Amino acid sequence: MEKLELIRLNLGTPLVFGKIYPEKDDISTIFNENEEKLLCYNLNPVHSGSIEPIPDEFLGSLEFIGFKKREDLHEYAEEETVKLPNGVYLFMQKRSSQTLSQTEWLDIAIEQQKDGLWERNKLGNLLYVRFLHEDNAFVTQIFRKILQN
Repeated sequence: MEKLELIRLNLGTPLVFGKIYPEKDDISTIFNENEEKLLCYNLNPVHSGSIEPIPDEFLGSLEFIGFKKREDLHEYAEEETVKLPNGVYLFMQKRSSQTLSQTEWLDIAIEQQKDGLWERNKLGNLLYVRFLHEDNAFVTQIFRKILQN
């Protein structure tokens, strides 16, 4: 896997998405160029603090899926939204010609965790994965909240 840059990102404003219900809606990462998706997973507590997590056991339950169109300025009712909250995050992203598969973005999330723990960060138990299209490339972004540095 190519080495991606680990960034400490201070997200000053939350990113708000319309809520998708996974039991009814498509959770695939297929989307149009003017759309964005946000996945949020609880991580397996046994592996979320490990320097050598087992990939097949890393993800816990899917907390929510968010979706929005870039041109959609519609204000959602509070109960219809999900968000990537403001805060300080470990952040990695990869640009590619197509959306990354779960295996590919999971590899990035695990690498992010290893690097973050190596730098002695205490990380939150939620993993956010954002998919968007910009500058003629599909972008997958991985966010993990830093609780303590």
